[in-house]
Amino acid sequence: MPAGAHDEWVSREEHERVVEELRRANRRLSGTLQIVLDTLDSENVATLFSRVLEEITSTMAAEGTVVYLAEPDGYHLRGKSEGLRARHVPRFIAFGRSIETLATRAGGALRLRVLPAEGSELRAGRLTTRMVQDESSKETHRVDAEVLPPFKSFYAVPVWFGGHVVSLIEVGWSRSHPLREEDAELLDAVARYLSVQLVGAFSALRSQKEARLRDAASRIRVQLLEHEELTREAVEEALGRAATELAATAVPMRENPHQNTVMANLPVTGVHSVPSDLVMSAAEGDEPQVLAVNEESDLANWLLELGEPSIGALLDAGQLAGARLLCLFLRDHDAEPFDDLELAFLSDVAGDLASAARGVEERSADKRISQALQTGMKNELQKVRGISAEGLYSSATAAAFVGGDFYDLIRLPDRRACVIMGDVSGKGVEAASVSAAVRTALAAYSWEGLRPAHMVRLLNDFLLGFSRLETFATLFVGIADLAHGRLTYCSAGHPPALLLRAETGALESLDVQSGVVGAFSDMRYRDGRMRICSGDQLLLYTDGTTEARATDGRFFGEDGLRDAIMRIAPHGFEGTCDRLLAELDAFTDNHLDDDVAIVALRFDEVG
Repeated sequence: MPAGAHDEWVSREEHERVVEELRRANRRLSGTLQIVLDTLDSENVATLFSRVLEEITSTMAAEGTVVYLAEPDGYHLRGKSEGLRARHVPRFIAFGRSIETLATRAGGALRLRVLPAEGSELRAGRLTTRMVQDESSKETHRVDAEVLPPFKSFYAVPVWFGGHVVSLIEVGWSRSHPLREEDAELLDAVARYLSVQLVGAFSALRSQKEARLRDAASRIRVQLLEHEELTREAVEEALGRAATELAATAVPMRENPHQNTVMANLPVTGVHSVPSDLVMSAAEGDEPQVLAVNEESDLANWLLELGEPSIGALLDAGQLAGARLLCLFLRDHDAEPFDDLELAFLSDVAGDLASAARGVEERSADKRISQALQTGMKNELQKVRGISAEGLYSSATAAAFVGGDFYDLIRLPDRRACVIMGDVSGKGVEAASVSAAVRTALAAYSWEGLRPAHMVRLLNDFLLGFSRLETFATLFVGIADLAHGRLTYCSAGHPPALLLRAETGALESLDVQSGVVGAFSDMRYRDGRMRICSGDQLLLYTDGTTEARATDGRFFGEDGLRDAIMRIAPHGFEGTCDRLLAELDAFTDNHLDDDVAIVALRFDEVG
């Protein structure tokens, strides 16, 4: 080639090189400007972890970009560019795993190249480590293969904020690629700009995650409280929901104390006997607790040797129904470990499971105590000569605790009888206890020959003397004097009793009313009086009767009760209570909202 032609060719090549350098510099500059424009005042976290990654990738003409955020236990993957969607990218890098250590020590962007594996390493099989060369210093470093990005050439860029590395950005190529110092400086400039936005994004992500997990824990708590019995199925359902929220697999375990093992149905290899020292040594005491299962733990190593997911947490909810509740929540060995928010979420779930179990046991104990009290103070009407009587108590639900509704008929001397109906506020042990105390006191008062209003006044003082009780009662107390044909009564906040006249068929209301019992010390009580004749019928009931609702929301009400009594009266006295309950069931479509108590008396021999 002639000298002139050669010089012209060199000049043209130099020109093209300069033009390409200018184009590249312009692309870097415009890309950096675009990153700034895209993130100015951005409140959208997704912008920082999607569009910006694409901008960095495009600006550097790279194959992909990944970003990690620093958390208390290490660096967690928080985004990767679209070109890496199908590529495996380590989801977590623990502190001290070389790449982030090298970048932190360098203080700025590193230019790194993964060196080819040596023959001896290839013959050994799976590569657990790789040699990485720093292009600036030419130093080589051995790095765990599982923490390397899917690149052969890449920049590792630490993002500094307040003297700490808050993020690590890796930009690279899957082939050998020139790594220029000026590009490293450009990425450092981008990192300095992004530091504030990344800290803000990290805070926003953390707040969003905390709120999401708090809501999830609340939903699980509500679902647990809906169960009358905390069955194994209910517990495993709650554990499954927690696992779904954490993108993990729940592995409930059952302790076998006789063989000093714990049985677990592992997700890959099935049922195994887990050596108890791997589990129970950590799960001691009766308080609920959650322990991280990280890659250094013996339990994680045991799971990894089986080929099972080995990163996660062990939940120990303590003793439930006589057995210890243990559950593993597992992710793949190269997945993110559970962070502090996720461990706190599982601690809430463990506490809620323990609380639900205690609640079920307490409710069961309350039910047994209530039923024992009810058995000891049965709603049975004594036989009184000259009076036909029947009573009925119907719980709103088959599984309901014994409530505060009660009634009694007490035979007294001189052809007299005391009829009582009451409704104590609340349910469970306290209501049953108060009901028993009230009935016992009224029975004693009635044998002293006291008037009903006097009896109720004494009872009010008696209940107010128990300062620990925050309950009250409505009462009807009546003294029927068959010899003189009169009924003296005190209705203390109770629905008005009804008297069906045998002679006329008229239905009369016992309207003299006083206040409730056990609420106020200055409450005044007064007696009402009615004449009674042979064949007259007295009907007593609790408010669950008149307040029964139809499916359209209508109340049964006093008018509905009166109409029902008039319909069933022609059928005779026997079965009055059952027929009235059938009317209520028909009206409510068999959905009573409250307990119902009914007493019917017929005065057969008056005078």
